[in-house]
Amino acid sequence: MPIFEYSCNSCGKEFETLVRGSSPAPECPACHGSKLHKKLSAFAAITGSTVTRTELPGECQSCGHPDGPGACQFN
Repeated sequence: MPIFEYSCNSCGKEFETLVRGSSPAPECPACHGSKLHKKLSAFAAITGSTVTRTELPGECQSCGHPDGPGACQFN
């Protein structure tokens, strides 16, 4: 389930959202507009057994979302 980054053509808000195969088309969380531009973004993969749970990003208080704590889709 990839996370895609979008920019809203109506209000300019940038956001990211989790996209599942059966998900409806995303909409802007600020203005609920549907005219979005998918941004080019890098991806990350966690592989191997050397990664422990403590090395992963924490819940919404430290996820690193550019809009600050609690702004991600996983709260």
